[in-house]
Formats: sequence, C-alpha cells, structure tokens
Amino acid sequence: MQIGIIGAGLMGHGIALVMARAGHQVAVHDPMPEARAALLARVADSLATLGVEGAAATTALAQIRVEATLAGAVADADVVFEAAPEKLALKRSIFAEIEASAPASAILASNTSVMPITSIMQDLKAKNRALGTHWWNPAHMIPLVEVVSTEWTDSATADTMMGLLAAAGKTPVRVAKDVPGFIGNRLQHALWREAVSLVERGICDAEAVDVVIKASFGRRLAVLGPLENADLVGTDLTLDIHETVLADLENRAGPSPYLRALVADGKLGMKTGEGFRHWTPEEAAATRARVARHLLRLQDILQD
Repeated sequence: MQIGIIGAGLMGHGIALVMARAGHQVAVHDPMPEARAALLARVADSLATLGVEGAAATTALAQIRVEATLAGAVADADVVFEAAPEKLALKRSIFAEIEASAPASAILASNTSVMPITSIMQDLKAKNRALGTHWWNPAHMIPLVEVVSTEWTDSATADTMMGLLAAAGKTPVRVAKDVPGFIGNRLQHALWREAVSLVERGICDAEAVDVVIKASFGRRLAVLGPLENADLVGTDLTLDIHETVLADLENRAGPSPYLRALVADGKLGMKTGEGFRHWTPEEAAATRARVARHLLRLQDILQD
C-alpha cells in the first residue's frame, strides 16, 4: 500500500516509521526544508531506540522517500495521514490541497489530539472518505490509535483504517462519535484537571500528585482499565465512593487560573526549566529517557 504523510516532525516521522516497518511505501512532505532534510536521520534514531538496527533498519528506511511538494507525496497514495500543527485553519487548507492532489479513492486521515474531525473535514467534497486517526506520542512506541468517524464517514473507510493499523502492529480503537478529545484525552485531562486543582487548593504539591499516581493506581492502569477495576471491586462500592467524593472534585468548565498564571509567567514546563515543577536540562533529559525505557520494557512484558 502507498502511504502519504504530510508533516515530518514529532508525529509524522513516527507514523512514517510504523508504516515503513509494516512494509508499506511511504512518501513524506513537510513545508519546512530543514524538517525534510532531517526526516530519515530522525527515523533512524527512533529505530535505534526501538532496538531496530542493521539490515532491518536499512529495509525500513528504504521504504521512505521525502517529497519536496505535497502533491508529490499524495499523488499515488492509498491513504494520507496529515500530521501538521494543531491549527484548524492550517489543517483545513492542507486537506483542500490533499483532496485536489490525491486519488479519488484515497482515505484521508487527520492526526489531532483534541480537535473535532468534523471541523477539519467539513469543507471536503468527498467527506465520506475522511476520518481522524489520533496517534499517541511517541507514535512509534505507544500502541493506541483512536480512529474517529464523523457523521459522513463510510463504515468501510473506518474498517479499512482499523485493519491497516492493526496489521501494522498498532492497537486501533473506534470512536463512533466525534467529540473534542475523543476517548483518551478526555480521560487524561479529567485526571489532569483534578491534579492541577489539588495543587491550586493547597492540598498537596505537584511532586506529591505525581508520586501518588506513579506509586498507586498508575501501576495497574496498563493492565487494568478503570471500568475493569470498577467491576473488580464491585459497582456497589464504586457507587458508594462516588456518593462521597464526586461532589468535591474540581468541575469548573474552563482551565485553571493557576495553570493560566504559569503560562502567563512563562513557566512552560521542561522547555523553560519551570512549570508545575522545576527542571534542569539534565533532569528533563533523564525523564524523557526514563519514559522511553519504560515503554520498551512494558511492551516486552505485555507481549509475554
């Protein structure tokens, strides 16, 4: 199968890696010349992180070509993945160009974390072949891809995408209703909202929040989902707990003033050295490396 990818950055290179390792021919375009120039080296580095080297890495890299134009990347594509920045107007303009350049039979997929796919695809002439595929970062290491149908998406289109992703070793999950954040980010940011609130209200500091999650329920989340856990302990006990705790949880509709203040003060997290916590460059690098090691070990454990 011929895969076109628009965007050679963090997500785009990971998608290219996955599709190339699955044996597909992959064409990648990015409007930034430096991103195009760095793509193959970036994929090679990510392959090395996965322990894929030598002939296997060479074979995967040979499946990927870099195209100077969007039209060149999608001209013969069976599937196109857009992995551009999270800007609605930009994504709409990209899909207008993709639709004008790709075969009429090509499946068109947008990679976005939270933006409704309906809003991105609403101006397409053939909306039935468009959907969302939310790959999680890093795309080549996190198994999940959320496949998001709009009201216009043909069921056959979604089925084809589910099959393509599963055959490439991913874990696709169908999202039947297009809502902001889909499934994963709605769950993740419900947790983050309460985590920020605990710090904002002086109940604990940011380090305590992180320690509690990592040293308790976070340890079982990879093998026991929240609704499995509710059934394990019993829905009656779950109801009793909710009767007591839900009324005191954070329920504001908008972002936390505490979070807004951090951003306004330029405390943007690891990239500036301070966010909810303080970070030296060495601490930030060590954290990223620890996450990568953990994901690789977890993958091995869960495959046993």
